[in-house]
Amino acid sequence: MNFWQKLPKPIMVVAPMADVTDAAFRQMIAKESAHERKDGTIGGPDVMWTEFVAADGLMRATPEGKKKLMADLLYVETERPIVAQLFTSNPEHMESVAKLVRDLGFDGIDINMGCPDRSIEKQGCGSAMIKTPAVAKEIIRAAKRGGKGLPVSVKTRVGYSHDELEDWLPALLEEEPAVVTIHARTRKGMSKTPADWGRVKRAVEIRNALHAPTFIFGNGDVLSLQDGHQKAELSGADGVMVGRALFGNPWFFHPTKRLPVHLTALPTKGVNPDTLHVSATVDPGISYVTLEERLRVLVEHTYLFENLLPHKNFAVMKKHYKAYVNSFPGAAELRVELMEQNTATAVEAVITKWLVK
Repeated sequence: MNFWQKLPKPIMVVAPMADVTDAAFRQMIAKESAHERKDGTIGGPDVMWTEFVAADGLMRATPEGKKKLMADLLYVETERPIVAQLFTSNPEHMESVAKLVRDLGFDGIDINMGCPDRSIEKQGCGSAMIKTPAVAKEIIRAAKRGGKGLPVSVKTRVGYSHDELEDWLPALLEEEPAVVTIHARTRKGMSKTPADWGRVKRAVEIRNALHAPTFIFGNGDVLSLQDGHQKAELSGADGVMVGRALFGNPWFFHPTKRLPVHLTALPTKGVNPDTLHVSATVDPGISYVTLEERLRVLVEHTYLFENLLPHKNFAVMKKHYKAYVNSFPGAAELRVELMEQNTATAVEAVITKWLVK
């Protein structure tokens, strides 16, 4: 049942991001990144992760609360392989929810041991698990018991307040998870410092020295599909997890489609990117996403969010507008107007009106 062994390397995957990679956005990525491979199969991201889900919440919630949490475990077949990410410091809860995940038909289970959110850490979860290796190991064992054959993976960091990869990673590898994804920063570093892919390379070396069967993935500051492949080659990682670069770019995993300019390439000082008119650089074999297409996808994404996740605050969707709507004349004004809307119908009306100007 370990699907990881069947995937071509480097394996390119969608990062779990709270209130970002929900079912609506994952389905947009699956659709817009879809392409036909040489062997006739449909390509896109190799694996998708759900947002992280509280195992404690699923075990303790009221029926109404559980219904909301279960919405975070929605998926469709086009998202496969699909991995459910869970967090808890309670082995019994992990075992029970891992069984639930298996029964729901997920392809794998991932354990969040890297989230820096204070409320998560207070529960002994997320990055706080780096401080308690014995508990972390028991949580992995519990996930394996509940999952009964599903591959169990871990997403973590190189350390908490300092880099402790040399001790932390071997402790995880003793449990032989299918994958360990290394976010190449400490918890203290958050995203304020550049990701150090040299530490991903070191993680691969540690894995190799221990002859562990675990795949090592790298995560942090991946700017494009090409950049991800280069980082994998330089570090020796088996795979690459892509996070923030997906904002406003469900085409990310398409090999011949891309935005005219990547958001991270825009100037950050002294220039307002919304006043720029960006022209696509000529690149043979590449088709560039038009502004009209970006806005069409924004509308489709909004309707999907509204239909699939009616319990979620519409403000969650609005953070995507900041990513879709930029780098063209009038973008700032259009963003302001979109932020005032609270239904998909209203958003569509604003976009339609703007496109016919």
